[in-house]
Amino acid sequence: MIKNLKQSFFQVFAVTTVWITLLLSIFFNGQTIALTYLWNLIGIATIIALLFGVIYSGLWNYLTFKPITNILITSFLNIAGGLTAVWLFSAEMFTFIAPWIPGMLILSLILHTIAFYLYATIDAKKKAGELNALIKNKQ
Repeated sequence: MIKNLKQSFFQVFAVTTVWITLLLSIFFNGQTIALTYLWNLIGIATIIALLFGVIYSGLWNYLTFKPITNILITSFLNIAGGLTAVWLFSAEMFTFIAPWIPGMLILSLILHTIAFYLYATIDAKKKAGELNALIKNKQ
């Protein structure tokens, strides 16, 4: 489990770093940035890697909380991590989107609930198919 979570963390960290560098190239094209701003980028990549590489994977694949607990935890951490990443990217952008935080929380809860039930349905069908195949092979 730990090995898988480490691998997921570093994969997401690497992809996020490349993605943020691409965004900087597009939005700050031709502008110089301070070398200390790179620590903000490392912070953003770390937040995203912890969220999607470790926390999501751990909650949905390894821990056995009730679905509502997983939905609440992931919804809240997703918004908190996303807002922190936006603030690290640009404090001005964070100030611009701050009034919509309550709506973001509600939307996050709704979308995480839908995603969980779709995932659960697909996973249940997959496992039922695997069990049926095992039963067929035993007969």
